[in-house]
Amino acid sequence: MKILIDTNIILDLLLKCEPFIESAIALFEQIERGNLEGYIAATTITNIFYIIRKTEGREVALVAINQLLIGFRFCAVDRKTIETALNHGLKDFKDSIQLACANINQLDAIVTRDRKDFISSKLPIYSPTELLNQL
Repeated sequence: MKILIDTNIILDLLLKCEPFIESAIALFEQIERGNLEGYIAATTITNIFYIIRKTEGREVALVAINQLLIGFRFCAVDRKTIETALNHGLKDFKDSIQLACANINQLDAIVTRDRKDFISSKLPIYSPTELLNQL
């Protein structure tokens, strides 16, 4: 199964956010084992760098980005992605970008803690726990 991981799930892991870290760890273990293919939007990298740099410092942010390079595939964000995202009309444009990435790359689902942010998605939307229970 090819899944797009929402930024909040990655931050749960990298920033060790309670009570979400356990399900994030379990999800990433499934990706490492090859049971899931994990994708992120290319713009997620800059968002994560910005957030972690503000809270933890530049060096920690760079280490986090290097970790993401190991485990994930990236969805390009180009003109087609932006145009598709504009047509989705989600409340948060970052979520529209992620949904466009998932659709363009023919992914099977999006994993997020904020299901309501993807309310108009035709793709299945799972929390980490919901997806893990299906495996």
